[in-house]
Amino acid sequence: MLDIAAFDRARAGLVAAQPVPPKAAISVVGLGYVGAVSTACLSSLGHEVVGVDIDLAKVADIAAGRAPIHERDLGSLLQQGVCKGLITATDDLAGAVRDTDVTFVSVGTPTAPDGGCDYRFIEAAARSMAEGLKVKPGFHVFVMRCSIPPGTTMKVMTPILEELSGKKLGMDFGVAFNPEFLREGVAVADFYAPPKTVIGATCDQTADVLRRIYAPVDEAPILTSIETAEMVKYVDNVWHATKVCFANEVGRLAKSLEVDSHAVMDVFCRDTKLNLSPYYLKPGFAYGGSCLPKEVRAVAHIAKAQGVCLPMIENLGASNRAQIDSAIRLARDTGARRIGILGLAFKPGTDDLRESPILEVIAALRAEGIEILIHDPAITRDTAIESQLGYVRHGSPGLAALAGELRGFLVDDPREVARRSDAIIVTQRNLVYSEIVQMASEDLQTPIIDVVRLYDECPKIATYRGIGW
Repeated sequence: MLDIAAFDRARAGLVAAQPVPPKAAISVVGLGYVGAVSTACLSSLGHEVVGVDIDLAKVADIAAGRAPIHERDLGSLLQQGVCKGLITATDDLAGAVRDTDVTFVSVGTPTAPDGGCDYRFIEAAARSMAEGLKVKPGFHVFVMRCSIPPGTTMKVMTPILEELSGKKLGMDFGVAFNPEFLREGVAVADFYAPPKTVIGATCDQTADVLRRIYAPVDEAPILTSIETAEMVKYVDNVWHATKVCFANEVGRLAKSLEVDSHAVMDVFCRDTKLNLSPYYLKPGFAYGGSCLPKEVRAVAHIAKAQGVCLPMIENLGASNRAQIDSAIRLARDTGARRIGILGLAFKPGTDDLRESPILEVIAALRAEGIEILIHDPAITRDTAIESQLGYVRHGSPGLAALAGELRGFLVDDPREVARRSDAIIVTQRNLVYSEIVQMASEDLQTPIIDVVRLYDECPKIATYRGIGW
């Protein structure tokens, strides 16, 4: 008969006998806002953390368990870390690298005189880190956390590490970019409940080190390339700035019309299907249709009549036109004299041509004498094109210019469009178009201009051109 108690004791013994990987020792370079919070929170997860800074006042504060900045719960966490012997601080960066397994780089990246990024502090840190790496045995991981232009980690920091240490990336050390998403005032809470954890790494070993560090607060980090991780940080912050400006422009316009802007935005924010969602937030072609262009113009017109300045909203049309112009340039660059269009309506599943952005592309190409062939699953020679003209007389010059000849461009079979065209522009995503484009680009070597992102992974084909990828 099985002795359950004995079995449980034996199982417990086996579990206890399993080796537990030691916590990585971490050095944090730069004890400003991000560095100080990271030092405190990483120590609370059981890591030995060495804080490093050239500012001796900050070093003294961290070493004494005092918060160098005002941030909720930061002081108590630092004090606990120091009391447990998990937090120390120094101005010796080379020594900190030598004595730890992972180095988080959180130095300043101020604006340069030309408006770009000032790399001085990154370069200085890299030189000191290379000194420590040079004399250190074993594999070390360097984790960039600063806001920096894509490419900086691999083109600025990493070459200095390799050159001055004599060590090789991938063999002696790994590099990662791990953006922080800490909001001032609630940064400690954000560390323990992050909106996302993004890890861009040069190798699996480096990614695994960071995955283990963050496991207690996020079991499913997002693994990506270093360059993507770098850009995500910028894009996130620009999006937040965009939201602030958008809400403020709504407020200015609403006030001028004696409408409660907060009531408007409260209703706006309750829509999580379209307004607060991933919808519309993927790069693609210009917006079009019967609503968006017309109502952007209407809001700009109302604001002008009210004497209210809305620079962001007023310039949406210019930004949209820039995407149309990009498609025109891509088409011109092919040198094609006969171009096929796969998708004419402003979006799939409709025959609505009102302000379809591809019409502006077609009109520009026709003005240069380029022959056009068109297929759309929902549009035939019998589609009532003329009935849409009155509605867009002042808003869709492309449709107005092409209305008389548009039917003559239509072709029933999309495969015939591909066979007869010198280049193809695809504006709608569907399985038939995907297969046709694949065949045309591979077998016929036809240049493809993709403005809708037909494939999740971009084809590695010389003739393929994406509009924003």
